[in-house]
Amino acid sequence: MPWNGVICMDCGRVKMDNKQKIIELMRKAGQPLKAGEIVELSGLEKTVVDKVMKELQKEEAIVSPKRCYWEAKK
Repeated sequence: MPWNGVICMDCGRVKMDNKQKIIELMRKAGQPLKAGEIVELSGLEKTVVDKVMKELQKEEAIVSPKRCYWEAKK
């Protein structure tokens, strides 16, 4: 399947390294982050971060301790 840098053009799924990058960034931050902060710290586009976070939520890899803030599940 061809990749569009971060998202598979055939199936629309997110590359695993972006998921890992966001999880590691959340763990290193040591506090819950907003999506906008993740965009700034990761250097990824907002659409990519939103898509990755949506998949991570479905996988229950991230949790929201308070509205609009996210952290890696412990």
